[in-house]
Amino acid sequence: MFSEKISRALNDQINVEFNAAYAYLGMATWCERNAFVGAAVWLRQQYQEEIGHGMKLYHFLLARDCDVELEEIAKPNMKFDSLLAVFEDALQQEQAVSERLERLYQQAFEERAYTTLVELQWFLAEQVEEEKTIRDIVKKLRLVQDDPSALLEIDRALGERGGEGVQVQ
Repeated sequence: MFSEKISRALNDQINVEFNAAYAYLGMATWCERNAFVGAAVWLRQQYQEEIGHGMKLYHFLLARDCDVELEEIAKPNMKFDSLLAVFEDALQQEQAVSERLERLYQQAFEERAYTTLVELQWFLAEQVEEEKTIRDIVKKLRLVQDDPSALLEIDRALGERGGEGVQVQ
């Protein structure tokens, strides 16, 4: 067991992960309704990943004999101006999650919560991958701007996402 402060912060992070999942589902909804079916597939897989992240922390807290406190999930944004806006929003979300995780890691370090540090190292490495992947998609979308054929090609590539990340070429 560890401090109440660390327990509270981990519970907060669970809620952050579930809110991020719901945000991805909102993005997927916009994509599906706007004929970006490949992007919707990609975003729904991202939704599943975020649920997995929340559950990883959920199980970690239970394994440490701590209470899990689930909070309300905010209604996601489901209105975007473009596919680029969707992925810019996703990138901002991932950057905010990264900042929170780094603060949580610092807090665990200061409190010498070593098992928490080990658990959080996985999340920090995952965030580097998440940000890079989405940043690459944003760069490609900015490059093609509103070119319909290029947008359709990116959408097709997003729909081919496998289990571990995505390569948009």
